[in-house]
Amino acid sequence: METYSLLREFADSWMLLAMTLFFLGVILWAFRPGSTKAYRDTANIPFRNDSTATPDTPKNGDAS
Repeated sequence: METYSLLREFADSWMLLAMTLFFLGVILWAFRPGSTKAYRDTANIPFRNDSTATPDTPKNGDAS
């Protein structure tokens, strides 16, 4: 059996199984119950300094 055929057979069988298990492991790890707080904190990073990002409002009722 030549090298290409051997590698092709390996990729079609065991590597496919390994990559599928890795994918499922990553999905399960991302959706585990303990990760909710970490992902919520990361998702709120853009809103941490929200009060400094607002534009200045006119004072004393000036419309200009």
